[in-house]
Amino acid sequence: MLTLQFQWAEIQRFLFILLRVSTMILLVPVFDSRNIPLMVKVGLCLSLSVFCYQFLRVQPMEPLSDLATFGVGIAQEVMIGAMIGLVVRLLFAGIQLAGEMIGFQMGLTIANVIDPVSSNQISIVSQMLYLFAILIFWAMDGHHMIFHALAESFALIPPFGMRLSEPLGRFTLDRAVAMFRMALLFGAPMIVSLVLATLVIGLIARTVPQMNVFMVALPAKIWIGLFFMGTSLSIMASVVQRHSLELQSQIGMMLKWMGRGG
Repeated sequence: MLTLQFQWAEIQRFLFILLRVSTMILLVPVFDSRNIPLMVKVGLCLSLSVFCYQFLRVQPMEPLSDLATFGVGIAQEVMIGAMIGLVVRLLFAGIQLAGEMIGFQMGLTIANVIDPVSSNQISIVSQMLYLFAILIFWAMDGHHMIFHALAESFALIPPFGMRLSEPLGRFTLDRAVAMFRMALLFGAPMIVSLVLATLVIGLIARTVPQMNVFMVALPAKIWIGLFFMGTSLSIMASVVQRHSLELQSQIGMMLKWMGRGG
């Protein structure tokens, strides 16, 4: 008869690994989609956790009997996984924000659809740019970079090794600011062209008051926005590639600050 025996300290160590992995998977784009069956997500989290437990040099732990200490360890693991997922998520949040601004300028905000990921109303342009950025990110093996960052986190931050520091706070604030910068860089060609088109339509309406400007402006802005969006796809792809390449070093820097506390 086969019997399995595990030490309580090893069970706790696996639980901490599972919490960090699961939190990151639930926040990283694509993996967090509600279109992915729950059992697939559970299987992925368990598989990655077993791999990290078996092959990574995670620091051994002493068995914990204090409930408060155990709760602190759980909170730290959830925060580490959430920070990794948040840094990746902010990149695509900037792209979605750019799509919202472009859709507003094109007059497509009245045609919002339900995003299956967040179950919120989102612009059609925003959803299209988000899927385009996801394709570029995965074509660059961005998912490999995420898994590498997860493995590196266990080397830099063992269980109960997380430290909060001032550089970590500044880094989080800088990432939030970078999200808006990313939105402007990603949507600048379309936003500028649509603003200029609005000015031109306004001048035409002043010089030719007999023309029904509202019947002309809406389809004109849609066509102009789609034209410049199509011609700017190469620029968008380069912006996503550059920020995706910077993402790995940024996550590594964040993990070092979280591990050594600044």
